[in-house]
Amino acid sequence: MLTDDVAVVTGGSSGNGRAIARRFAAEGADVVIADLQEEPREGGTPTHELIPEETDAEATFVECDVSNVADLEAAVEAAEEFGGVTVMVNNAGIFHGEEFLEVDEEAFDRMMDINVKGVYFGAQAAAKRMVEGEGGAIINLSSVAGLEGSGEFVTYCGTKGAVRLLTYSMAAKLGPDGVRVNAIHPGLIETKMTTEDYAIIGTEAEDQFLEAIPSRRAGQPEDVADAALYLASDLAGYVNGESLVVDGGMTNTQ
Repeated sequence: MLTDDVAVVTGGSSGNGRAIARRFAAEGADVVIADLQEEPREGGTPTHELIPEETDAEATFVECDVSNVADLEAAVEAAEEFGGVTVMVNNAGIFHGEEFLEVDEEAFDRMMDINVKGVYFGAQAAAKRMVEGEGGAIINLSSVAGLEGSGEFVTYCGTKGAVRLLTYSMAAKLGPDGVRVNAIHPGLIETKMTTEDYAIIGTEAEDQFLEAIPSRRAGQPEDVADAALYLASDLAGYVNGESLVVDGGMTNTQ
């Protein structure tokens, strides 16, 4: 489905990003893994080394802090080795659940820099190459937290809501140039963030969350990867400015 495509995946060493990169490679895309570290948080072979072992695709790793515009531009530039970026996945993000009245400026700026600035300038860097070429697809990872407010996660919801509206606006701007821009809104996905950072899955809190999910299970990174594959492929050739929710039915059934 992605033969002749070249994808850049930020945060591609671990979690959802790792699953997306592997799925794209399995469908023929060469992949640039742009991340702070090569080692997957879940353990195992680094993504860019695993891809050539599993598939016929090529992959490379670029150290990338998405809050640094120069790093994002370097990641997109690295895709020229394979012919130039045609799919950009702005996946890298962080989560913190600080109490609203206790969030300080440093914590606020860090989340905005990674979750919003990183998406904005990652998309911009890729779009510059895409509009000069034959177009492409940009996929921004938001969250169900970008669809609904929460008093427990004020800053995080703000960043993910910003990603949603940035996606719509980018789609309006870039659509005439043959660039599609869509967002994915994952729900409860089993990654290191939900098992360790926020400690939902594998704890007593898991049952409470699962009760709110009609599918009665947590999602897997592969579920997010399948959604990303659809949006990156020609099957979604007329899908632009869309929010694809991957949450087992949680958001719209509560």
